Amino acid sequence: MNIDIVFHTPEIPGNTGNAIRLAAVTGAHLHLVEPLGFDLSDAKLRRAGLDYHDLAHVTVHASLTDLWNHLGERRVIAFTTHTDQSFAEVDYRDGDVLLFGQESTGLPDSVVDDDHVDLSVRIPMLPSRRSLNLANSASIAIYEAWRQQGYTGA
Repeated sequence: MNIDIVFHTPEIPGNTGNAIRLAAVTGAHLHLVEPLGFDLSDAKLRRAGLDYHDLAHVTVHASLTDLWNHLGERRVIAFTTHTDQSFAEVDYRDGDVLLFGQESTGLPDSVVDDDHVDLSVRIPMLPSRRSLNLANSASIAIYEAWRQQGYTGA
């Protein structure tokens, strides 16, 4: 599977630790865009990632511009609550990039509206609920993309 996960300015070390574990078990590449709300040596991040840190491919980018330069012309799918298109309506393909915002505010409009973002999708949930946990959202999305690809490599 060649699908990447991006956390744009994540704030909670446990979520990023869980995403490291997710990247390790799915083969996804995890990108973190600074500033991070924690130090990468944080004990909560290490504990959540358990012993998967050495099995995951993680890259930290100093800025969104650095991320775009690294990714090149790949299709970027932004996950946001500010759209009606369901993530389940997308035909995921090899090379896709799944972009998520920070825990407290999600993706800023400036990121969702960036020319590098090709699609904006949402994960359905009951009305009057603010959001899902960041690591859970990434898990739902990567497993749907991987399922559509027949769990290649599993």
